[in-house]
Amino acid sequence: MVSVDEDDVVDVDLYDDGSFPDFGFKQAPGAVAVLAALRGAGPVPQTGLATRRQLRAMGLRPGGHEPVARLVWRKGGRWAWLYRIDLAKPVRPMTLAKELALDKAMAARQTCPLCTRRYFTCLPLRTLGSCLECHDGTPADPSSYIAVPATHQLAA
Repeated sequence: MVSVDEDDVVDVDLYDDGSFPDFGFKQAPGAVAVLAALRGAGPVPQTGLATRRQLRAMGLRPGGHEPVARLVWRKGGRWAWLYRIDLAKPVRPMTLAKELALDKAMAARQTCPLCTRRYFTCLPLRTLGSCLECHDGTPADPSSYIAVPATHQLAA
């Protein structure tokens, strides 16, 4: 007779298909408390589930752990991952190096390569390759861009 060790026994649920639990609007654990915290009508809950955007609005991030459920709406056509609030970590603070890197990336998307003006919005560089004024002559509002930096006027 073969002896069965307790460590070798595996509990199998025949009805579990391995998918995440699905929740509708205000059905996830702690959903009402999370929405109240986002509206400023209550404290940040210590337990429950929240989406990435809800975590970010509360000053938290998923912290490397995997999602535990899904928030589903529009009859399953739209969904978002839900993360546990108790495992979330605080958002990392913005450093000067991060801010400089983000500014360089945005400058590349906002600067026209022909006239070198930096606009306050992103330009259609993939489709047009330049700003509208350089592309087809549509005049740009002077308050929508930063003028070309002049050479420095230092005395030395």
